[in-house]
Amino acid sequence: MLAGLALLGARWWLGPPTPVFAATRTDLVQTVVASGRVETPLRVEIGSQVTGTVAGVPVARGQAVRQGQLLVLLESSEQEAALAQAKAGVAQARARLAQLDQFGLPAARRSLQQAEINLRTLRRQYQRTHELRARNFVGQAALDEARRNLQLAQSQRETARLQVQNNGAAGAERALALAALEQARAALAAADARLAQTDIVAPQDGVLIARNVERGDVVQPGKVLMVLSPAGPVQVVLPVDERNLALLRIGQQALVSADAYPSQRMPACIAYINPGVDALRGSVEVRLDVPTPPAWLRQDMTVSVDIEVARRAQALSVPAETIRGAADSQPWVMKVQNRRARPQPVTLGLRGTGRTEVLHGLAEGEQVLPSTATVAVGQRIRAQLQAFRGDGPP
Repeated sequence: MLAGLALLGARWWLGPPTPVFAATRTDLVQTVVASGRVETPLRVEIGSQVTGTVAGVPVARGQAVRQGQLLVLLESSEQEAALAQAKAGVAQARARLAQLDQFGLPAARRSLQQAEINLRTLRRQYQRTHELRARNFVGQAALDEARRNLQLAQSQRETARLQVQNNGAAGAERALALAALEQARAALAAADARLAQTDIVAPQDGVLIARNVERGDVVQPGKVLMVLSPAGPVQVVLPVDERNLALLRIGQQALVSADAYPSQRMPACIAYINPGVDALRGSVEVRLDVPTPPAWLRQDMTVSVDIEVARRAQALSVPAETIRGAADSQPWVMKVQNRRARPQPVTLGLRGTGRTEVLHGLAEGEQVLPSTATVAVGQRIRAQLQAFRGDGPP
């Protein structure tokens, strides 16, 4: 009985065995953790510029395409007929211009030459008739007839000269023919453009992330047929709790991982912080650039992000589970002093993964109890030092 009483007394005197942790110095990194999704800064919605029936869709959703690659083919029989008609119009206008150059202008020049010869003949005839009339060898009627013939020849010569001018390089006939040719060429270009619009091609390299069209569909302008994710920069978009807003800065580094590839992490950098806060969710949108996206990264993939907001070398810290009232204005810990549990107010600093920096209130090596320990203030304890699994450089 005495031995049993002695053993109970020793246990009472020493106190119950209680796990404790020591305040130690270690490199501490504070991170903000959030989940988001992968997206490209730009998405291209592809549609048709003309109304038509889909004749073929040679690509599938998720397929990588190159710039200029055919995505959707529309029925083009009507546009091909219009193109043939426009080509015939151009040929007709060229023939009209060639006719002016090969026949119209030479014929007008010959007519002018003939009119000038006829005018010179009638002018000499008029002069002779005028002389004969002066000698009374002919009557007045003959002179009047010679004058009328001369005036008619002058008019014919003027008409022929105008005809040559109209058919010349600066003439009205040639100008009309040139205008008709340009109009026909414009109609040909328009018909060619309408035919080209029946082939809907990729505007740039990328991946098709949506396809909303099948063969036989009737499409109209304004309807989105496909969505292209262009090749190039990749961003991660994530909502961050507004309580962490003061910790975030443009340029901060982060590590991104996906549930499908948990062992592969890729670096990222904060590129944008939305100036507004989502009132419904209490979060702010943050965008991170991924400079070297891996091949397995997919559009709209869900990822986890660790944003490094602060780093301190050899900071005095304790496990986060030992902090009591961490969200209050005056946090504290239960430390071991003279083998008894004593409350100790502390000032906290960085909050890393599993550890929290202590700026004031503790010294290196002092032992603290976990917040789950059911020990009264001033109670004797037998401290059993535990090794924190997160100790060591991050």
